[in-house]
Amino acid sequence: MNRLLQDLRVGIRSLRHTPRFAIAAVLTLGLGIGLATAVFTIANALLLRRLPVDNQTRLIVLWGTGDGTFNYPVGFSDSREFGLKARTVERTGLFLFNGAWPLPIREGDKVSRLRRALVSGDFFDALGVRAELGRALRPADDVQGAAPVVVLSHSAWRQRFNGDPQVVGHRVVLYGDGAACTIVGVMPRGLDYPTGTDFWQPVVPSMPPAGLAEMGFYIVGRLRPGATPSHAADELTAFFRRPEAPPWQRNLRGVASLWPRLVIGNVRPALIAFAAAAGLLLLITCINVANLLLVRGFARVREVAVRSALGANRAQIVWQLLTENALLAIAGGAVGIAVAAAAIRGFVAFAPAGIPRLDEIQLNATALIGALAITAIAMAFFGLAPAILTSRLQIQQSLRSDTRQTASRRARFSTEALVAGQMALAVLVLSSAGVIARSLIKLERAELRLEPTHLLIGDLALEYGRYADPQVQRAMLNRLVAELEAIPGVRAASPVVAVPFSGTGGWDGKPVAEGQSQEDAAANPMLNMEVVVPDYFATLGVSLLRGRGFTDRDREGVPLAVVVSQATAHHYWPGDDPIGKRLKLGPNLELTANVIGVVPDTRYRDLREARPSIYFPLAQSPFPFMPTTLAIRTTGRPDQLIPTIRRVISEKEPGIALASAAPFEAFLAGPLAQPRLNAFLLAVFAIAAVALAAVGLFGVTATMVRQRTPELGIRLALGAAPADLRRMVMRRGLGIAAVGSIVGLLCALVANRLLVAMLYEVSPTDALTLAGAVGSLLAVAVFATLIPARSSTRIDPVLALRAEG
Repeated sequence: MNRLLQDLRVGIRSLRHTPRFAIAAVLTLGLGIGLATAVFTIANALLLRRLPVDNQTRLIVLWGTGDGTFNYPVGFSDSREFGLKARTVERTGLFLFNGAWPLPIREGDKVSRLRRALVSGDFFDALGVRAELGRALRPADDVQGAAPVVVLSHSAWRQRFNGDPQVVGHRVVLYGDGAACTIVGVMPRGLDYPTGTDFWQPVVPSMPPAGLAEMGFYIVGRLRPGATPSHAADELTAFFRRPEAPPWQRNLRGVASLWPRLVIGNVRPALIAFAAAAGLLLLITCINVANLLLVRGFARVREVAVRSALGANRAQIVWQLLTENALLAIAGGAVGIAVAAAAIRGFVAFAPAGIPRLDEIQLNATALIGALAITAIAMAFFGLAPAILTSRLQIQQSLRSDTRQTASRRARFSTEALVAGQMALAVLVLSSAGVIARSLIKLERAELRLEPTHLLIGDLALEYGRYADPQVQRAMLNRLVAELEAIPGVRAASPVVAVPFSGTGGWDGKPVAEGQSQEDAAANPMLNMEVVVPDYFATLGVSLLRGRGFTDRDREGVPLAVVVSQATAHHYWPGDDPIGKRLKLGPNLELTANVIGVVPDTRYRDLREARPSIYFPLAQSPFPFMPTTLAIRTTGRPDQLIPTIRRVISEKEPGIALASAAPFEAFLAGPLAQPRLNAFLLAVFAIAAVALAAVGLFGVTATMVRQRTPELGIRLALGAAPADLRRMVMRRGLGIAAVGSIVGLLCALVANRLLVAMLYEVSPTDALTLAGAVGSLLAVAVFATLIPARSSTRIDPVLALRAEG
């Protein structure tokens, strides 16, 4: 112990004598260790930590698919039948296909929304999850006539009910039917599946029997011993193709996915990229510090030689040097924890709300242990090799040498190779950040084919008792559109099926063209279905390409008219004029729709893809329910009209309330949030990597100038021009940067392919981005070598020659 304390005192005294070196090493380590710890903390919360269910690796979710691009839910009775007959899964439960859907909630005179998931009473039993407060739903809750009950998610309990420990027994009042649902439990932290759920409600007592029969569900269950997800998918495929199944269902095949994969969702590719970037940054950090230690070690050869001459053996010298390195690592780890805490706070602040388990991301004991582990690994990586190299000394030669001795060719090659490695890793991280940034820019500039400015999107809350009949709803919507268009500042209004960028959350269908063969019909795409009024296209700013839009002539009692998008027309009638063509719709293709117009494919439903669509006039809507979302075109700022619109709706239409409203641009934040976060985080990593690489290159170039001072002085004395010395020094530094850039470019051509899932209309090997990454790094390298190069021209030849002599 006394020996250790002595080594620590000597190490502290040695570092105090070189404060600039110590500060540079500690800050460099702190940056790398801090960002690596932050990524570990986030990955631990989102990927590594087990979900609050029993044996999550055996839990799967099942549904159907046709061509692999669209998911088909399973009917209620079919889901139950499959669960009873299945041999590959057990303990099955159900949840409604549309996931967590906003539902208006009455709180006194205020109407707001919570996201509800309708599930079967055995849903939580299938998951194997226990409530944190109260109890979970039971099969007895999921029968007609059962008392209305709900279970809260942990986040809703904390945010909407302030974490009240007495919340069990309180009630949630649904606006639609006025039902007061008793809260019977609160689920544990980390369980919000379907994603975004605020509360779960039993499906059977929440829907009329007729409506229940028409709804689709996903099946969740546990694999039996020896079964695999592919076995379960094959069994569901066989179930779809049983003799008594309807013809359309026999074309489906089963899909089975492990439940944890669905919970994590598309966060996994981003986290893997961030973890790789953090690992590369930590590696650059270790290389940088190792380089600093090597340079410092070569400057201490006489000191080490004296220690050896006084009797210290090589093991003792290595141990003393490692002790100093350990002190640096501990200090760097402390700084790293502070950096990690700040980085985690930034991540949570910038992260999109849809990221699962976001509330669990915090610097905790596990993260601190991870930081210590990262620090230990870093210490071993950057400390051991320089210590061993420094201890390999010839005592007599070192004692006879001057303190400013020039490092050996091998030593110079080692430090320059480390810097070249830093450059290669910096190019790799910089190129990754570049393709992600370019992808974000392209996504932000994606052509919507509609006009998003001055557009307000509002959601209506309806009392079901007053508006249960579709005809009543249709009449209400017509009146409401007229009342809204009479408000000063409102140019046009129209109902829409869903809010922007809802993906498959709206209505979809697969019509068949008149005369189309069964084989061709099977290849038809799934179309977005919209129910609109004549002013819809003017409201959204969608241009008419062919034919006509809807008018008052498209009313009940006349042939059904539809407008289709370009992609729809091209699929069904390639090369032909679609106007006047007919589509068959309905479960038995009993409805015939006449195409009267063609419009562009918009990105209203999906920002990444302009999906094919078909539009129906509200007056002829073939659907048993009406849309409850409104699009309103204004002359000024849309948010300024929200109070007026809310007041008009409540005054003119009793039993209806504006539950929420926001400008169209607010919905853009949703699909752009994850790409923006990806770009931001990788940009942070890239900037840090480039800065560290620049510091490393500056250090090795400055060291080279210092070590070659006598040589440079002789060159000046013999008549060399200062510009020649600058070019010589810069050529050496830029040569190192060029080698590193080439190696990094080759690595990027391979590694960037792992980012494909995060990109939009950008190749992972985009030439412009790769060239920009290399060019940017070389520009930084010019500045990093320019200062030492200029200092080489200020050497006094006389002093340099005296030092040599």
